Amino acid sequence: MGAALARAWLAAGHPVTVWNRTPARAEALAAEGATVAASAAEAVAANRLVIACLLDDASLGEALEDADLTGRDLVNLTTGTPAEGRARAAWAEGRGARFVDAGIMAVPPMIGRPDSGAYVFYSGSSELFEEHRATLAVPADTRFVGTDPGFAALHDVALLSGMYGMFAGISHAFALIRGEDIAPKEFAPLLEGWLHAMAHSVPETAERLTTGDYTTGVVSHLAMQVQAGQRTLLRTAEEQGVSEELLRPMMELMKRRLDAGHGDEDTTGVIDLLVARPATA
Repeated sequence: MGAALARAWLAAGHPVTVWNRTPARAEALAAEGATVAASAAEAVAANRLVIACLLDDASLGEALEDADLTGRDLVNLTTGTPAEGRARAAWAEGRGARFVDAGIMAVPPMIGRPDSGAYVFYSGSSELFEEHRATLAVPADTRFVGTDPGFAALHDVALLSGMYGMFAGISHAFALIRGEDIAPKEFAPLLEGWLHAMAHSVPETAERLTTGDYTTGVVSHLAMQVQAGQRTLLRTAEEQGVSEELLRPMMELMKRRLDAGHGDEDTTGVIDLLVARPATA
């Protein structure tokens, strides 16, 4: 990812100084016009805008341990958690730098291609972001999501978590037809179309969370889904010899919500179970 970002800025005519923990990877960019620094501290000293993209937060701290960040604008494109983003912001500001954390919603081949749909979440210093917005927009579109330095990582991980939930459903669906005389390539467009149609529930869920109304306009209420729908899904999995482990967690949460007397809701109330905290004395 770091090399893809550097190439995008080089292609746009920006002067770029690079450093990599594996020197050969940095040297490969020299032929494309990059200046290769002998150390991370030397790379930081080359320009006011400093872009970091490493393996994790620990490697970032290690790489910049001896760098003078006074007067620098540090943009952290390293994937991390909200807490790491907030802690790293305090660390950077304590060393005299402005700081923005980021979450990249793309893979390397999407970088530097305006038609790819790639974008990056940014949060932290709004002054830093506004000053460097045009430069940051070169590799991918930009989305500033707030002055809380943890919000970029939070948005990133929330979207990725939704993605993995979708992957779980896709995996279970394909497992059900595995071994039958059903071609995966013929089944795939049906599954894709169904998931696309069901995506309308995303804005509906947001509206319910905003209003607190989990019952108005519900078509498939929780009681029906748990008492009838779940039995059919689980029996089919058993008949097909497919593990229930990808379905069970959601189903158990739905049953807990039903048992608490919310049978006329849709599944939005499950969110409240996930974020509930035990009462304190």
